Amino acid sequence: MLSKTKKSKIFILDTNVILHDHTCIYQFQDNDIILPITVLEELDKFKRGNDLINFQAREFTRVLDEIVGDDIFNGGKSLGVGKGRIRIETGKPFSDDLKASFREDIPDHRILAIADFTAKLYPRRKTVLISKDINLRMKAKSLGIQAEDYKTDQITDENVLDKTITTFDNFEDPLIDQLYQQGSFAKNDVKDFAPDANECYIFRGNQSSALARYDSKSERIYRVEKKSAYGIKPRNAEQTFSLNMLMDPEVKLIALTGKAGTGKTLLALAAAIEQHRQYEQILLARPIVALSNRDIGYLPGDANEKINPYMQPLFDNLAVIKHTFNPRSNEYQLIEEMVKDEKLNITPLAYIRGRSLSNAFFIIDEAQNLTPHEIKTIITRAGEGTKMVFTGDLWQIDSPYLDMKSNGLAYMVDRMRNQELFAHINLVKGERSYLAELASNLL
Repeated sequence: MLSKTKKSKIFILDTNVILHDHTCIYQFQDNDIILPITVLEELDKFKRGNDLINFQAREFTRVLDEIVGDDIFNGGKSLGVGKGRIRIETGKPFSDDLKASFREDIPDHRILAIADFTAKLYPRRKTVLISKDINLRMKAKSLGIQAEDYKTDQITDENVLDKTITTFDNFEDPLIDQLYQQGSFAKNDVKDFAPDANECYIFRGNQSSALARYDSKSERIYRVEKKSAYGIKPRNAEQTFSLNMLMDPEVKLIALTGKAGTGKTLLALAAAIEQHRQYEQILLARPIVALSNRDIGYLPGDANEKINPYMQPLFDNLAVIKHTFNPRSNEYQLIEEMVKDEKLNITPLAYIRGRSLSNAFFIIDEAQNLTPHEIKTIITRAGEGTKMVFTGDLWQIDSPYLDMKSNGLAYMVDRMRNQELFAHINLVKGERSYLAELASNLL
């Protein structure tokens, strides 16, 4: 039996926490964990499929299988040295308060019943329901049950997400002249200057200005020139910096964040095609996140016809690049051949898992809809010569269980900051059209 006097907490896990991170049971230090039997029932529905959420369900089942035994139903089983115990709790009757508030017999309410029962059984210990579902947490609190979000992989510094290009006004003109004449200057030439790896700057003097980027290996500031990629020309400083990173073979991992219309995916795709000779394959993928609680199965047609609506934005960006050239031009024909030969492949992210990612230019769109564990799973697939670019709008998260602090794109930006092979550009200015920019700012 779990101790009734032990001062550590008792955490009750919701299904979405496990689907977010299948290793979650090892993240609660020496506190005890209760797994409602309803959670196992719900996980069973997710075990089949190719999406990353199905992978999480299967992996957790394997983790649980390694520690399972009779003790897991009777008193709990230890999760290891310095860890608490885990116990599977069978269904409990609804209390009068629960019956009066929530009459429907659904999985969420069964989990609440177990949380309510546990809190009353162990009055000297703090019982906490852990869920990614805001509504379930609110329901729990209405019954006097403490409820929290799963915080293990949440970022702590939100400023990293809103980071914009730093501008130095009244900068020293001799240093700007040196950027144009010699291409760089030493970091120590600027007082009290502590840049991160691959951080970008706009230097404005009295007579001239320059775009520059910090190289942490040489500890020098290099001038960034405005260059185009396969017919796509940068329209502002942010896009110029983005293309500079995308075209740099030393930068293996890039995050392009920003609202719709800032050119994130278009720039990444143009840079990939421009460098097609350096990579064996260009892959574009995005997670399928159904809206309005509608699963992809509701769509008509076969598998490809169901998937096409989700992939259409990627095809639209490819069309923009193609239409910058004459249909008879070599550049236009090259794109057609790459698509035909599957050297340029647009596909759902779930179809990428298990594939070899060596010497590939891999673009992951809408990455804000991925969990931190999913981001890690993707990056760890990178082989020699592979470059990965994650794009996304941190203000437009479609997954009901992710937010600004817990989504995988924000997590990656926070954890990879100041690494030599990583770069992050936050694009602010929309370039799709004046209408799109106006709507993004005002609506």
